Amino acid sequence: MKSSLALSLAIFTATAALRAEENWARFGGPEGNGRSAESAMAVKWDASAVVWKAKLKGEGQSSVVNWGDKLFVTSATDKGAKRWVHCLDRKTGKVLWEREVASAQQEQIHKMNTWATPTCVTDGERVIAFFGPGGIHCFSMDGKPLWQRNLGEFPGMWGIGASPIIDGKLVIQNCDAEGASSLVALDKTTGAPVWTAKRDDKPKGGWSTPVIISAGTRRELILNGEQGVNAYDPATGKDLWFCKGYAGRGEPVPVLDHGLLYVVNGQPGNTYVVKPGGSGDVSETNRVWNAKRVGGRDLPTPAVVGEFVLISSLSGMLSSYDAKTGAIHFSERLGSAVSATPITAGGLVYFQMENGEVIVVKPGKAIEIVSKNSVGNESGEIFRASLSPIQGQWFARSQSTVYCIGAMAQ
Repeated sequence: MKSSLALSLAIFTATAALRAEENWARFGGPEGNGRSAESAMAVKWDASAVVWKAKLKGEGQSSVVNWGDKLFVTSATDKGAKRWVHCLDRKTGKVLWEREVASAQQEQIHKMNTWATPTCVTDGERVIAFFGPGGIHCFSMDGKPLWQRNLGEFPGMWGIGASPIIDGKLVIQNCDAEGASSLVALDKTTGAPVWTAKRDDKPKGGWSTPVIISAGTRRELILNGEQGVNAYDPATGKDLWFCKGYAGRGEPVPVLDHGLLYVVNGQPGNTYVVKPGGSGDVSETNRVWNAKRVGGRDLPTPAVVGEFVLISSLSGMLSSYDAKTGAIHFSERLGSAVSATPITAGGLVYFQMENGEVIVVKPGKAIEIVSKNSVGNESGEIFRASLSPIQGQWFARSQSTVYCIGAMAQ
């Protein structure tokens, strides 16, 4: 579906140099932290700004990723018996190809989860999708199956949510579960195992996606979890350091800024900041500050913009903290539930609400809502996937529909 943009909503400029990342190729974008280098993304829109929308088979909560003009997203139906990887044309929303992944094991999931929650990752030569007990699957950019591997049974009632990442020649996948858990690295060309790091055997589930950071001269793979945050050597899987958390469920991805890692728990409990680069248990030595959280359970990753840290709870309670001290500036309700990771662009933070609304906030000591936006979605659509800024356009995804928002990039 195409529609003309009202002049009042023509936020996009024609300057190609201001476009967002050419490739938003993994969960959370290039660095996994939800940050876009774009300085001129749309701030205000309504249903008239929807360039096209594409209805998918089944349902899912994976975010949209791309390489060039190919978009990738997953879905599932029949309680996970059928799962799909979809490739859409960025310009039109047309399905270029879709591949079905059969799964004999139809695992239990939480009512807020789906059987297609992890986001795909691509390097422009292959696209990789993870379906928990349904395995990890690699396809060519044209949809040819290249390899697949079973990574375990993932027992428990919660389901999975952790997305794969690519680091050099490796695909790295968090395999936390209610039972035997691990972090695994596979050869991205063949799917052959390269290394495995044992994890806590009693986490609640595997939801957090790894991120790789630079800590001085050392690269560290950071992974949030049930007990706290671990750092590993991304080349070998060697455990480098651990910082104990304040509560369980480590689904939010830690964010690096000011040389520090900003961490949120999944269950109610303090947010905290860790200095990377340590060794062993650094809970007492490298934790810089911790602060009381407001609003109960949290799912979204924190957003760090300059001197401010914005953290939203599942219930939609937004809090602002001082990035250096943890002093709280405010806690205010956004008005709806939010479980998607926020996206930062142009100094603003975009919160995708579950009801489809996108609330844009300017970080500060007092809450400043810049805009509230809608794609005109149908009643009952649920949005738990994060927004994706791709080549000057926003891509939103409800359980069953992908929306392209904004002027067509040239």
